[in-house]
Amino acid sequence: MAGNSFRQCPTSGLYFHRSAESLMKAHAVMAVVFFLIGGIFGLLVMLTRMPSVHLLSAETFYMALSIHGTDILIFWIIFFEVAVLYFASSTLLRVRPAMPGLGWLGFLLMLVGSCTTTFSFFRGNSSVMFTSYVPMPAEPIFYLGLILFAVGALVGCFLFLATLVVAKREKTYQGSIPLVTFGALTACIIAVVTIVMGAIILIPTFLWSLGLIPNVDPLVYRTIWWGLGHSSQQINVSAQVSIWYAVAAIVFGAKPMSEKVSRTAFLLYILFLQLASAHHLLVDPGLSTSWKVFNTSYAMYLAVLASMVHGLTVPGSIEVAQRKKGFTNGLFEWLRKAPWDNPVFSGMFLAMIIFGFIGGITGVVMGTEQINLIIHNTIFVPGHFHATVAVGTTLTFMAITYFLIPVLFRRELILPQLAKWQPYIFAGGMVLLILFMLGAGTLGVPRRHWDVSFSDAVLKFKFAGTAITMLGMAGVGGILAAIGGGAYCLIAVGSLVFGKRLDENASLFSSFGFPMSAPAYKVSQPDQLAMSPIESHGSGSHAAPGTFALALVFLVTFVVYFFINAKYLSSLWHMS
Repeated sequence: MAGNSFRQCPTSGLYFHRSAESLMKAHAVMAVVFFLIGGIFGLLVMLTRMPSVHLLSAETFYMALSIHGTDILIFWIIFFEVAVLYFASSTLLRVRPAMPGLGWLGFLLMLVGSCTTTFSFFRGNSSVMFTSYVPMPAEPIFYLGLILFAVGALVGCFLFLATLVVAKREKTYQGSIPLVTFGALTACIIAVVTIVMGAIILIPTFLWSLGLIPNVDPLVYRTIWWGLGHSSQQINVSAQVSIWYAVAAIVFGAKPMSEKVSRTAFLLYILFLQLASAHHLLVDPGLSTSWKVFNTSYAMYLAVLASMVHGLTVPGSIEVAQRKKGFTNGLFEWLRKAPWDNPVFSGMFLAMIIFGFIGGITGVVMGTEQINLIIHNTIFVPGHFHATVAVGTTLTFMAITYFLIPVLFRRELILPQLAKWQPYIFAGGMVLLILFMLGAGTLGVPRRHWDVSFSDAVLKFKFAGTAITMLGMAGVGGILAAIGGGAYCLIAVGSLVFGKRLDENASLFSSFGFPMSAPAYKVSQPDQLAMSPIESHGSGSHAAPGTFALALVFLVTFVVYFFINAKYLSSLWHMS
């Protein structure tokens, strides 16, 4: 684009190209819209799960569950992640985005696809839930919407890669790409593989729904679909970890303890993380025992190693930065004196702790072939992925939103006191929800059944009172989490509409995808000097005793929880 196309944020020092800025805004806004829709239906699902309330009828429950799973796990997260890709490429590399017009085509495909699939749920004939297993049929527009959305997301991925090529060719940065951009590249590579897996199975299923092919084999569907369903969550892991490093740099000016080690951990995600989808297939016939054992042991452990590396280096980098500022008393002064009233930090740190201690540990336990048989297809499974996705990814995205509203949208946050408390409300509710779902799942409560009392069943079954109580407490946690999620939507949307303008060129329209007025863009091409911490390279010190102490606590927790579940297994399989 000719002329001055960049503006510099006076707060962060970051440069935004007007085309990339508009694409970021449009994707981020649509992400919040689908988070709101999915969250509302998630609350309805949880109120139905509570035996004392049991809000929805069976038909409406499965419709609500389908909307909640798809709009949250796919649409909210991937819209936001595409915005992150534009940020990590154009903004962090100070380069014009490649083919922004094609970017808008990708956005349009994602928007049409997501609205089409969501509309199919409201029609009442596509309540096939997130997994949409065949031979359970949905309307053709359900599959068509997913395919259109996937193609649009794939366009965003390819434009991210093309922008990296433009930056390299135009020499807008020196050395390697920044670590945050490298993490986004990891997410992009996994996304391309994931979308290809989705195309392999969803296109034939779409043709089957139209009656053009006679059938789709259920075992083949499940095997390939989990290359989409579980691998899509690995995009989230790579994206959220990238944001963790970004927040550490933004809030503390921190550098990774070892940039080479962090980059190697991202590479382990590409090589091994998708294989962890095997734990969804452990009770399926047709897959060899040796394949299952390899994927749930050696491959999974290497993927877990990568997350453990990031779980050590992110807080370790924060500790090193804090100790340089003088917070050196004892093991944890650096942590006590962290800015806990800043939602950018508190949201990120809570997401990291809950993701690791709950999501990570339960994921390894659930991915162990023998133990998996205890909890397979129980409510333990959604308890696990609420820890990884609903807290790890979602709370991370919430945290970075509080940074982006003033920096990208140039608006002041409304309700700043509520913003300080919002991460704690959401995280607290989610922890209650997750822990009691895990407990109920351990007692055998199924993950998808509308009525765990089986009141209409010919053969009655009654769960222990403890399980019913746990479902009730999970519902309380779900209500609290919904309040926290609603507060996030209120603050985010309210700030874009009613927040004080931090730049006179930031109109109401520029909050929703339009560029700011022309005078805001004063730079033709940023130079490579005076880079902000999030854009720069380098490694910090390795002296982080507090972080290593927390790592030991994590390892002890993991060992204890693993052997508790092994004890449960031994009560089913009597072993001497």
